[in-house]
Amino acid sequence: MLDASARRVVITGLGAVSSIGVGVGEFLPGLRSGRSAAKPITAFDTTGYEHAIGCEIADFDSGRWIRRLDPDSLGRASQFSVSAARMAVDDAGLDDDELRRSRCLTSIGTTDGESRDLDQLVETEVRRGPQHMDAGVARRVPAGRLSAAVAHELGLRRVEAVTLPTACAAGNYAIGYGYDAIRAGDVDYALCGGADALCRKTFTGFYRLGTIAPERCQPFDKNRQGILTGEGAGVLLMETLESALARGARIYAEVLGYGLNCDAYHPVAPNQDSVARCMQLALDDAGVKPSEVDFISAHGTGTKANDVTEAAAIRQVFGDRTPRTVSIKSMIGHSMGAASALASIACALALTEGFIPPTINHVETDPECALDCVPNQAVDADLRVVQNNGLAFGGNNSVVIYGKYGGK
Repeated sequence: MLDASARRVVITGLGAVSSIGVGVGEFLPGLRSGRSAAKPITAFDTTGYEHAIGCEIADFDSGRWIRRLDPDSLGRASQFSVSAARMAVDDAGLDDDELRRSRCLTSIGTTDGESRDLDQLVETEVRRGPQHMDAGVARRVPAGRLSAAVAHELGLRRVEAVTLPTACAAGNYAIGYGYDAIRAGDVDYALCGGADALCRKTFTGFYRLGTIAPERCQPFDKNRQGILTGEGAGVLLMETLESALARGARIYAEVLGYGLNCDAYHPVAPNQDSVARCMQLALDDAGVKPSEVDFISAHGTGTKANDVTEAAAIRQVFGDRTPRTVSIKSMIGHSMGAASALASIACALALTEGFIPPTINHVETDPECALDCVPNQAVDADLRVVQNNGLAFGGNNSVVIYGKYGGK
């Protein structure tokens, strides 16, 4: 058996549920073209809010992908995670029987779990009394269902199901967890990523912090005004390179390494030194020099605090020659626990297709950021190594490094 240092981990399946396209076939052209998903929120009553623009997924039909479970038994975030996992399995060319015979991991990160259902239950309790709360909705609430439902839908028998609640960095946390499990030889396949649904609780929290943009998200722009909340799920199917080659699988990218830290510096403000340390941890784990990184998929929320701090941390690690740095949140908003997972899918597609997605809505770069954020238009690029940043409240930071698979 190979030791962990010899096991290379590759991505062979992608599942994207996003506001600019459901499925990789729709998500990819959305990225290339710089599609914006911003529109008025319909998920909940926005009366009383001065502005309420978000990035919702319109007309989502989970029945297209959920074949074994009753979709109505799942909350919206779980529907997203199960659908994205099914897409990733199908994309990888695996069938359910093969997965059932194998040792598997489902690892899903989240910020809110099923807070959309909690919103509904609380509203019912306040307006009509607790006796009118829907027991079926209450059964959907446990956040562990985001990963457990994936295992149930796929009929997995030899499985570990983990839900990681590390907020907006959770997708990368989940991917790192799966990477370790594959390298250690604990599992044969790992379905990892993140999922969240748009909910009143989180929108209101950011709104009261004064960080919701009135119309659009403009990461790194001088006149940015904040985030737009979004929703979705991203799931990557990972396995060893040896396994992928043996079954003739398409390889999107190789996971080279990752870094995590939690500084607990402040409930909502990022710490520059800590973010820089996390990036350096990831580079060291991947055995990659800063000069070898071709572009960075930034956390890039469009808030004053995040963008300046993240840009300064990038310069701290990379010096004056910073890689081109983009934020796909300009297109899909901040999808919370799904954010770094969907960005990871964007990284894998960028490596495979040879392009860097744009940061849209960009007018003038903030001098305090001083980054080439690939404004408004995607660019063709021969990419070898890309970095994906995920930062979260409480100082939960996660960075994953991906490489182009070259047949070595």
